[in-house]
Amino acid sequence: MSAVLVIGGSGAVGGFLLARLRAAGHDILALSRTARTDAAGLRWLHGGLDAALAMPDCDSIVSAGPLDQFATWLRQAAPGRLRRVVALSSMSAASKLASSDPAERELAARLGRAEQDLAARCAALGVDWIVLRPTLIYGAGLDRSLTPLARRAQRWRVFPLLPAACGLRQPVHADDVAAACVAALAGTAAGQVLELGGGERLSYAQMLCRVRAGLGRPTLALPLDINLLRAVTWITGRGGGMVQRLKQDLVADNGPLQALLGVNPRSFRPGPDCWIAAAQAAGHAAVADAS
Repeated sequence: MSAVLVIGGSGAVGGFLLARLRAAGHDILALSRTARTDAAGLRWLHGGLDAALAMPDCDSIVSAGPLDQFATWLRQAAPGRLRRVVALSSMSAASKLASSDPAERELAARLGRAEQDLAARCAALGVDWIVLRPTLIYGAGLDRSLTPLARRAQRWRVFPLLPAACGLRQPVHADDVAAACVAALAGTAAGQVLELGGGERLSYAQMLCRVRAGLGRPTLALPLDINLLRAVTWITGRGGGMVQRLKQDLVADNGPLQALLGVNPRSFRPGPDCWIAAAQAAGHAAVADAS
């Protein structure tokens, strides 16, 4: 098996990605700013994506971290024997281009530039590349969208609902994103930007109901009016882009992904474990073992 450099191994997708790569028999080099313990087939590199990091001896790279930082680093790194790159971007590159929030528009533009920079650099090096654009990622307890909502509801036993939020969503489990990365690494498809959504499309309102149903404890439903949220964002100057999209469809076309990589993401049926980060889960298990 080839040697794979993993960037973002401690992030939302990273834990699932490392497990899948190890199961497939790859030799893994994983980059982290925090010192971590090596394991069979896995060696951690201590450092960040900066000019001081030389290209490790690897055949492939899977980047599950910030795309713009990775593209910048790859632009100055000597390629060595690198032959293939799989990198995560985001559907935000398209969905937030027309956002009312300047910061969201800048994010979309930055992602688009990073995708173009990555493609150009790989083409110049003769390296195969695939960029994956996931929708809303959940399942690792590290996202900034559904996980904070779920945790607050578990703590306060109150769950806000938005009955009028009819925009479609397609949340994708972090493990399915990891599966797509591994499939892209092993496949022959190259030079593609592939959309990656979950296996089910449902309205924003339905998505919230699924999260509430899977919390594992009862909560009091608190229906909210979208117009009230608009007023709050107008007063505070924050969150306008998010409220703007509540009635807009943010979905992916999984057809090319399924045809080229054979990946079929799961439907959205989250359980309580989806909102617990790996470190927390390990702590809970240790408490259970000690009791």
